[in-house]
Amino acid sequence: MLSTNKEPVIRLAMRWLVNSFGLWLASRLIPVIEYDEKITTLLLAGLVLSAINAVLKPIVTILALPAILVSLGLFTIFVNGLMVYLASQFAGGFEIDDYSGAVLAGIIISLLNYGLTTYLEERIFNPHHE
Repeated sequence: MLSTNKEPVIRLAMRWLVNSFGLWLASRLIPVIEYDEKITTLLLAGLVLSAINAVLKPIVTILALPAILVSLGLFTIFVNGLMVYLASQFAGGFEIDDYSGAVLAGIIISLLNYGLTTYLEERIFNPHHE
C-alpha cells in the first residue's frame, strides 16, 4: 500500500494517462477526431483534459444540475462532451471537427476512465482487498 502523501500525485498521473489513452482510442474509433500522430500531442491533450475535468467540470456540473436531474443523469454525457471539446480547443495538434464527435469521445473516455481507474485503484491503493 502506498503512503498517503503520494496518493494524489499517483491518482492525477493515472487520470492523465487514462485520459490520454482514451483520446487515442476515440481518435481511432471516431472519424471526426484527428491528431498529428505524435504521442506528445496525446499526452498534452490528456493533461489538458485532466486539468479541465479537475477545475471546470465541477462548476459546469453544478450549473447543469437541473438538466442532469430532469434527464436522470443523461445530461452528464453532454457535460463530458463539452469538456472533451474544450480540451481539443486548447491542445494544439488535437482536433475534433464537431460536437457530436466530442460527445462520443466523452462516452468512450468516461467508460474507459471508470473501468481502468476502478481496476488500477483497487490494485494500487488497496492491494489486499479481494
